[in-house]
Amino acid sequence: MVRQVEFALRERSRGCHLVTQEVLERLGKLPQTGLVNLTLKHTSAGLCLNENYDPDVRHDLGAILDHVVPENQTYYRHTLEGADDMPAHAKSALTGVSLTIPITDGRLNLGTWQGIYLCEFRDYGGQRRVVATIIGE
Repeated sequence: MVRQVEFALRERSRGCHLVTQEVLERLGKLPQTGLVNLTLKHTSAGLCLNENYDPDVRHDLGAILDHVVPENQTYYRHTLEGADDMPAHAKSALTGVSLTIPITDGRLNLGTWQGIYLCEFRDYGGQRRVVATIIGE
């Protein structure tokens, strides 16, 4: 069985946000075993798996990415869409825009402290669209 669902995540401010529950609500019933691939249809945000308990991790990860890829660098040529745009594209390339997660016993098989993050790299990114492809039996 292969099923595909496309949905929008609610709009968020710049930063790393735990979205596991929001994603699960949109996936519907999962097969007993299989895989789910999540692909974010944007080039200025990212998806990753990380700490699902302490919100300081989300804050610190955002701060680290802002430090690694700062705004307003003189060597940026792509600047027409604002100071946060080119850095957002670079951060998206670093985090990636897709995740593949195993499904076991009808649930996402994540580690105890793992959750799905939406990493919003724009000040005003708007709703972010995700395509979920669910493969399983």
